[in-house]
Amino acid sequence: MELLRQADPAPAGEGPWRDRPLTARATARLHELTTGPGPSAHPRPMRRRRLVLGLTAASLAAVAALALTFSGAGSSPAVAAPAALTLHTGAPSVSLDTLARRAQAAARTAGAADGPRRGSHLQTWYMSMESGPRAAPPVTVPEERITHWNADGSGSELVVATDPRHPGRPVIHDNDGHWQTVSDGKVLHDKTYPAGSEARHSGLASRTRPSTDPAELREQLSWLYGGPDDTRTTGQLLTALSSFRQEWTPGPRETAAIVRMLADAGGLRPAGVVVTDRLGRRGQAFVYDGPDGAANSTRQMVILDPRTGELLGLEVTFTKNQPEFRIRSGEVMSYEAWMP
Repeated sequence: MELLRQADPAPAGEGPWRDRPLTARATARLHELTTGPGPSAHPRPMRRRRLVLGLTAASLAAVAALALTFSGAGSSPAVAAPAALTLHTGAPSVSLDTLARRAQAAARTAGAADGPRRGSHLQTWYMSMESGPRAAPPVTVPEERITHWNADGSGSELVVATDPRHPGRPVIHDNDGHWQTVSDGKVLHDKTYPAGSEARHSGLASRTRPSTDPAELREQLSWLYGGPDDTRTTGQLLTALSSFRQEWTPGPRETAAIVRMLADAGGLRPAGVVVTDRLGRRGQAFVYDGPDGAANSTRQMVILDPRTGELLGLEVTFTKNQPEFRIRSGEVMSYEAWMP
């Protein structure tokens, strides 16, 4: 373990990659690696175990309205979990191939300054859960994250507890395994780094400029984020794309490569006509519900801007009951809303 720590440039006590409980997506990926395929591939009970990405719930309509009160922010209730996004039908959907052509047209008019930016701005809703006989019900933790790196290696990281669906309401926060509520807008992490710091506080992936060629970009995502299984399935590709988007903000040329890559990947089907995401933006949803690993228990839905192909978000929902975690099919495991 000490050798691994020395090989990892990320500090253990600070920054977004500091030592802490695994997110839901990280736990799901770890589960895939350690259990392997087969009928016995079920999560092993652990007292404290977070699932991803991330990687929210449809059949949790009741839970979405359920108000939980935890310690730390007075007696005002905090919303436990958002419901899955509602898909609206009634008109022809925009195909990925059409979106790829629109994104390519936007890329042709992009200027030299419209390249990718190191860092990201996203709003996340990650489900936090426990297993075991005395496990608490799962809750969803909402956070806004802003990371920025400059050419000279200086940068900043900011994490805020907030849920834009309910401004001013207390927010559930996972404080190293202890659930509590905090005031909306509470700063959880705020760090500024001087010039020359990036090499010590970010990994190879965040310093590898994304390709604007779809095939080369998929290869990049595979070796930078794909793990031992690479990105052979579209589900693995979406997981890698989520990791990439947390470290890079693509420009029009990179966006065109991403949409064409998704169009060529196969397995993504249009879902409805339009969807309004949790930031109030209208997008086109595409769903992947094929194999996702050993458990095959999730559905991924990527949301794109129907005009430009820009990535807006990724929602991961459960497709099977997970009784050891007190989760039902249809509940949302994670949602990421990506912003410029």
